[in-house]
Amino acid sequence: MRAAASTLDVRFVPVSTGACATGTFQHRGRGRIHSVSTLAVFVCVAAIACTGCLGGGRGVSLRKTPYNPLATQLKLVSHGGPEATDRTQQILRRYDLKKELSGDWQPAIAKLQEINAEESLPEVQFAIAELSYIAGKKAELTAPERAVDLYGTAVANAYLYLFDERLSFSRNPYDPQFRGACDLYNQSLEGALRIMAKRGLLKPGATHRCAVGGHTVDLTVDIRANTWKADDFDRFEFVSDYEVKGLTNQYRTYGLGVPLIAVRTKKDTGAATERYYPPDLSFPVTAFLRIRDARRNREMSASLELYDPLANTDTRVKGRAVPLESDLSTPLAYFLNNPAFQDNDLATSGLLNPGESQKVKGLYMLEPYQPGKIPVVMVHGLWSSPLTWMQMFNDLRSLPEIRERYQFWFFLYPSGQPFWISAAQFREELALMRQNLDPRLEEPALGQMVLVGHSMGGLVSKLQTLTSADDYWKIVSDRPFTEVKGPPEVKNAVERVVYFQANPSVRRVITLGTPHRGSNFASGPTRFLARYFIKLPEMVTGASQRLRRENPGLFRENTMIDISTSIDSLSPDSPILPVMLATPTPPWVKYHNVVGVTEEDSWKNRFAGRVVGRGDGVVAYESAHLDNVASEIVVPADHLNVHTHPRSVLEVRRILLEHLREVDANWQYDPLRQVQPASTAMRNSRLPYAGGRPYRARAEYGPLADRRPQQDTAPRDGYSTPPDANRPAPHEPRGNPASATPPTSTWLPPPSGWAPYEP
Repeated sequence: MRAAASTLDVRFVPVSTGACATGTFQHRGRGRIHSVSTLAVFVCVAAIACTGCLGGGRGVSLRKTPYNPLATQLKLVSHGGPEATDRTQQILRRYDLKKELSGDWQPAIAKLQEINAEESLPEVQFAIAELSYIAGKKAELTAPERAVDLYGTAVANAYLYLFDERLSFSRNPYDPQFRGACDLYNQSLEGALRIMAKRGLLKPGATHRCAVGGHTVDLTVDIRANTWKADDFDRFEFVSDYEVKGLTNQYRTYGLGVPLIAVRTKKDTGAATERYYPPDLSFPVTAFLRIRDARRNREMSASLELYDPLANTDTRVKGRAVPLESDLSTPLAYFLNNPAFQDNDLATSGLLNPGESQKVKGLYMLEPYQPGKIPVVMVHGLWSSPLTWMQMFNDLRSLPEIRERYQFWFFLYPSGQPFWISAAQFREELALMRQNLDPRLEEPALGQMVLVGHSMGGLVSKLQTLTSADDYWKIVSDRPFTEVKGPPEVKNAVERVVYFQANPSVRRVITLGTPHRGSNFASGPTRFLARYFIKLPEMVTGASQRLRRENPGLFRENTMIDISTSIDSLSPDSPILPVMLATPTPPWVKYHNVVGVTEEDSWKNRFAGRVVGRGDGVVAYESAHLDNVASEIVVPADHLNVHTHPRSVLEVRRILLEHLREVDANWQYDPLRQVQPASTAMRNSRLPYAGGRPYRARAEYGPLADRRPQQDTAPRDGYSTPPDANRPAPHEPRGNPASATPPTSTWLPPPSGWAPYEP
């Protein structure tokens, strides 16, 4: 009898938020097609899709015409326009200059300049700026040199209207014309910058000499940000050219200056931070033109100052604080259009082909590294990428109290592999990051890290704060690890997964929609499909078989070494989940939890409720809930949106502010004071030391400066902290790692009463 031929054909399409994959599933046997339950297959595929955390879509779209707040007022794009405002036309009538606008506007502008030199009236100053701007718009396409001259005249006169001390008593900040002068300043400056950019003149550090309104102007382009260097800028885009599509909220501030999108140059300098920047990273910039000696002689100097609006919300002009116009969201949305970092492709590749995705895994920064700021590391979930965090990141970064004290990093990993492998990779990435950024362990902010994990990313994050002892190895075998036979690289791969220590740099973990007890969507059919479609590297799939072959009877059945996909690892019967729940948590870490619960207001939620029960549609409440945490809230959101829900964002904001208060109050637990029980394998699995040494805070750490943290030396039940042997030291003992003594530090003398632990 001939064996029945079988074919399995499932076609996936890229999925955006809230969508599910579709496919066909046919089974051919005995020459005819047997239809397998369409609903069952749809459920299996949808289970994988809905367990994912995709957040795709275009970040920005190009506008047909740049946004211009003066477009309507000056009729810039209207038939018969552009046209001066009524108040400017009144000035022209007052001085009998209306007829001068019939042709070239330059004579009218010149006569108004003569009048203003004698009378110095704010309304005349404004009229000069407005007429010069309109004339510049007219000349922009046909005579760009003249347009630059006119735009410069408009900027200079708007600047004088706003800051000339002779107009202090006649200037009225409540007059709509005052804001109109701000808009004229901004739009005239933008017009000039566009022409400069087209000619390749918009370069930080450059100096230019140009003629503006009969004056010779020496213009310098200066960087006013400690986080940038001149060679960081590849090019500039104008915020007004783009409309945000990929972000729900858009954050702007209003004042003076031109919001820009700076695209970073990718460098091959070998700098420690360079590997953490994604290609074509974009960040916000505000360009502000400062004019000096505008009235004293025919020579003028000006500086085009490039500000980081994340660090500077204002500048000072003649002793006054002047708010800067900024846009924080459009540069971020512009980055979302980066083809190299597209969410759907990256997330799907990470799920279905983890081996190929290993080359892009790691920590990423979307802003320059800034010493003194506490890292918040965001970890995505299944079938996802760091772009799933952009909504929350955009909202949190808009708050000055957050962005002034925190910097946000993102961990990208192949989500198709079991989450404990991703946790091991994350552990090594954090250690390498600390080694690269702070090899002498002199940066206290890096020792106050906060991890935020969505879905499976919450499990990856929590594992950074747990110490294995022998508990995780006992899931695999009841025999000592030293008895394992096999190639060293295979043994090391197993060891790094089952033996690990809590990272003392991590002080808080926030989990959102995390299946702490697994998900019922990781059921038999879903796991079958996952094993079929997720293509793991041959080294991974063959390692388990080889270990069992070379170690007969040593391993338990259906253990961690047999689980090959992330879907399997999230099953309610996954052996690691109860061990994680039972592992004592370190006393220096606080845990916070967010649980999603949906209402049965749609067929999707009703169906998901029948599969998982009360919960977010993928993770049941009973699985997402945690006891003994510092806080837990329930938000009315499904699994795809639990981390972007406004209440979740507000909760993360609250936690981050609470963390700052505790840091500023000198809350510090010293991991060096306690001892970690040793195991035969632990000495080979230790992380490089990651923080926790008593320290004096750096000056930029605000209220912490000049105060030594109080050390908590009380004994803790059920947990002891990582050994001081974590610190790489030349005298590290090879026996019990707990017998190490901390090396002498020349950076900060130990406080009175401090002594190395002696067992």
